[in-house]
Amino acid sequence: MRIILFNHKGGVSKTTTSFNLGWKLAELGKRVLLVDADPQCNLTGLMLQNDFDEYYIEEATKSNNLKDGVSSAFESKPEAIIGFDCVQSSKNENLFLLPGHPNLTELEPQLSFAQNSNNAFSTMQNLPGSFNALIDLIVEKNQIDFVIFDVNPGLGAINQNLFSISDLFIIPTNPDPFSLMAINTLSTVLPRWTKHAVQMQGMFADSSYPFPVRSPKLGGLLIQRFNIRNGKPNKPFRDNMNEILKAVSEKLVPAFQQNQMLLSDEMYTDGVIPKDYCLAEIPDFQSLLQKSNEVGVPVFALTDSEINYKGKVLEQMQDKREDFNRLFISLAEQILHIKENYV
Repeated sequence: MRIILFNHKGGVSKTTTSFNLGWKLAELGKRVLLVDADPQCNLTGLMLQNDFDEYYIEEATKSNNLKDGVSSAFESKPEAIIGFDCVQSSKNENLFLLPGHPNLTELEPQLSFAQNSNNAFSTMQNLPGSFNALIDLIVEKNQIDFVIFDVNPGLGAINQNLFSISDLFIIPTNPDPFSLMAINTLSTVLPRWTKHAVQMQGMFADSSYPFPVRSPKLGGLLIQRFNIRNGKPNKPFRDNMNEILKAVSEKLVPAFQQNQMLLSDEMYTDGVIPKDYCLAEIPDFQSLLQKSNEVGVPVFALTDSEINYKGKVLEQMQDKREDFNRLFISLAEQILHIKENYV
């Protein structure tokens, strides 16, 4: 199953949640591929840590990334796209990474033209299906169960492409007015992308890399990065959360329903996906996040020595760590159930 965490609003913790969810699914025995499609390469840096620079210099690995993986199609080389061994986490053997590339956006103009022109040049016929071809080959070579796309906050051609070749999309949000605006935009943009994907399936059916027949479905919403008091979100955050959930119910879901972008009714009536479509409310990680980034593991996988506090402060951190562990176990189990029942 391919999952994309998508919101064109920045700062909603797409990268952190992609990493944490992928890690937890891997802990539960699934082989997970994280795909870094953000030119900032934060996910790649998180996984590679001190080996980041060396990876892009060493002859054996410097071309094993998302951009160079599809370069033969974009440069019209007489070479086929090939699968390759991806980076395997040294701390979680079921977790793999397809690294990003700072120059990935160089591919945007060509891909945009190919996807939006009814008469794309013959040399561009293979571009829309090239990312799908690469992912297919890497999934097969690395025996992957789940693919998770981490994308930049934008509405460009690459994000459109990766959204359209996914099975499930999850919308991360913050409890603020800008996330509410983003929900309203997504209610028009994502159905338009879905309709265009159907057109591309026909337009590029005879290409060397056909555009795949997939139908992304809404997995749900995540509300993240808020402070809690007495075990509950502070009132301003709660008010914004309620506004977002109302917009999801009244505007987003109806738009998706009209375009067959929802899972089966049973998914929402058996209690796996909440009726308000919110898969999880994830508070701010606060000081645990810095510790997590320093050692390249999720907050719930930090050891006591990595937390590096003592006494009462350590006890508080341990409690928070366990709270986040339970949150991500629940989220991962929801994803596993969705996959088992995905139609």
